[in-house]
Amino acid sequence: MALVDVLLASLIFVLPAIHILVAPHTKVEESFNLQAAHDVLIYGTPTSNIHERFVQTYDHLSFPGAVPRTFIGAVLLAGLSQPFIALVGFRHAQLVVRCVLALFNASCLLVFRNAVQQAYGKGTGRWWTALMMSQFHLVYYLGRTLPNMFAFGLTTLAFALLLPKASPAQINVRARQALSILTFAGVVFRSEIAILVLTTSVYLLLTNQLTLRTITLVGAFSAAASLLISVPIDSYFWQKPLWPELWGFFFNAVQGSSSDWGTSPWHYYLTSALPRLLLNPLALPLILLSAFHPALSRQTKALLLPSLSYIAIYSLQPHKETRFIFYAVPPLVLSASLSANYISTRVSKSPIFKLATYTLILSILATLSASTGMLLLSSLNYPGGEALTQLYSLADKNATPIAVHADVLACMTGITLFNQNKHGLPLALSDSRDAQSTRQTVYLFDKTEKNEKLGWPSFWQQFDYVLLEDTALALGEWDVVGVVCGYSGIEVLRPGQRGGEDKYRALGLGADIRRLRGMVRKHTGGWWIGPRMAPRIHIMRQRHIAS
Repeated sequence: MALVDVLLASLIFVLPAIHILVAPHTKVEESFNLQAAHDVLIYGTPTSNIHERFVQTYDHLSFPGAVPRTFIGAVLLAGLSQPFIALVGFRHAQLVVRCVLALFNASCLLVFRNAVQQAYGKGTGRWWTALMMSQFHLVYYLGRTLPNMFAFGLTTLAFALLLPKASPAQINVRARQALSILTFAGVVFRSEIAILVLTTSVYLLLTNQLTLRTITLVGAFSAAASLLISVPIDSYFWQKPLWPELWGFFFNAVQGSSSDWGTSPWHYYLTSALPRLLLNPLALPLILLSAFHPALSRQTKALLLPSLSYIAIYSLQPHKETRFIFYAVPPLVLSASLSANYISTRVSKSPIFKLATYTLILSILATLSASTGMLLLSSLNYPGGEALTQLYSLADKNATPIAVHADVLACMTGITLFNQNKHGLPLALSDSRDAQSTRQTVYLFDKTEKNEKLGWPSFWQQFDYVLLEDTALALGEWDVVGVVCGYSGIEVLRPGQRGGEDKYRALGLGADIRRLRGMVRKHTGGWWIGPRMAPRIHIMRQRHIAS
């Protein structure tokens, strides 16, 4: 059984890495920390002419986003990634940065797993690992540079500290440590964790694990220490006095501006987000069994009450996203694991328990299969990153620098500073110094959007290539080299029915899916059930380049 434990533990690290390799590109919501890590790696931290150098080089002052975000995560990522990037080369820097974040989150999950085994036994730990790692969404996001994923590892560590211990003295110390970590995560990375601090504090108070005085002192000291870290560092990078999460709280909660990104009904987290996060159809029934079974309910209350209270209170916020409740997943899965272990340890007592255990194992395998399919489909949803990959294979390597314009969709679905700067050169479109002298092909990118310049023919004449959703925007004489497609749902084709085709040559994954569809239909009599790929980004070359 020791080998089983090792194999299950390895999945905590291997599966997130596989997800990163299969879906290496990112989307706009991940961009701040990723771009910031790039800039720290390339430009360092200036000590003179600071404001001027930030304006000239760093991305965040040109594209600040709706609210300022902390640089602490990005600085740590850049620092930890630097030796690995030096080893494998800057062309792999984006993968390295994401893998380092995934390694941190996976390590925190391993700490949680070990705490589960100490508190509830190895059987519960094995079920927790199997149920946890067979999911899709959480594993997929472990290496994505969202602020939530910097906070996730910290909240997971805090929950690990709150799991039962034999010694009352240990319980007291670990509870204070957990509150300190949660407070730091809320002050620095995500302000909504203040709700989790509140629900956890109330539970610790009601169960006499900590006194109100201790909770107040620990919270005040931890908040002050967190501010002493966040405010100086972020004020330096943003060049003004700043506590980023206070801005975020005011923007989202006080002004209610987060609703501009859409609203959901109050029950969204319970009826939609949680079932998709847990994915296994038996997860929620197992949680209910733990909550109400006399032998399990006492243990389960400690896991469910803080997390479900957090979700319930946060449901009052109109704007809802699944990633906002990631923090609750490890304890919720643990409550399901208690039921799974209870059932599996009684297989010899009744055929019902034996059947239930086999059903649980099959459900985990089915969930893992579904997660694999979801990963493959999700990898088709980054046309901007795929378009950039195809551009590099098509462009004339002897012509340098190569000027490229990328539209909003391309930038939102995969174009980052890392993949447009494969050689780690401190270059921008407005600054082509050393472009002629380098032996590498240099690509200079423009991301102008919603500007009257887009209507000037002279604006488009400066580019060799453009990446556009709408080909009509490019003024002048252009050739469409090909089109990159993106995932557009599942299609079912019957014999004799033609699949959707585009008048331009499909490139990259879109072309691969079309070839696969053709091969499958040859062996199925014309039937096909699979991803529908729709044109997204057109790669266009100015005609004088072609000649």
